[in-house]
Amino acid sequence: MHLPDQYGSRKVAYTRLRNWAIDGTWERVFTALLAQADAEEDLNWVVAVDSTIVRAHQHAAGPRKRKGAAVGEPDDHALGRSRGGLTTKVHPAADGRCRPLVFVLTPGQAGDAPAIESVMAALRVPRRRGRPRTRPAVVLADKTPHAAVGSSSCRERG
Repeated sequence: MHLPDQYGSRKVAYTRLRNWAIDGTWERVFTALLAQADAEEDLNWVVAVDSTIVRAHQHAAGPRKRKGAAVGEPDDHALGRSRGGLTTKVHPAADGRCRPLVFVLTPGQAGDAPAIESVMAALRVPRRRGRPRTRPAVVLADKTPHAAVGSSSCRERG
């Protein structure tokens, strides 16, 4: 890793960035930037939701389980088995200018349709006054067999 001398050693930089992730600094920076963009009316509220799969390393789940031990990952690990092996699925929502608004992690075998509810529930852009904005003008998403948004009316119309 190439790091200018002014930032100190690689270990110090890594520790600082890791601590910021743990204590929520990055999340606060991200939220502040979204709030600023909204205040400047720079956010496009046509929101696109999709997903992508990220393969995990074979050792990500830890050591092999002993016989009789509990099988599976804790819910907060977002690590699961799919056809591609050990994977995590990332469900982001982005504004009309492709800037990320929120993302949700699920295990690799999770479907897209149930996750859209979690993504939309996590969408919260704070404002200077009043409640945070949680409703986009339009939501764009892939068509799934079990669409979570407006599924019954879509099937009735054919």
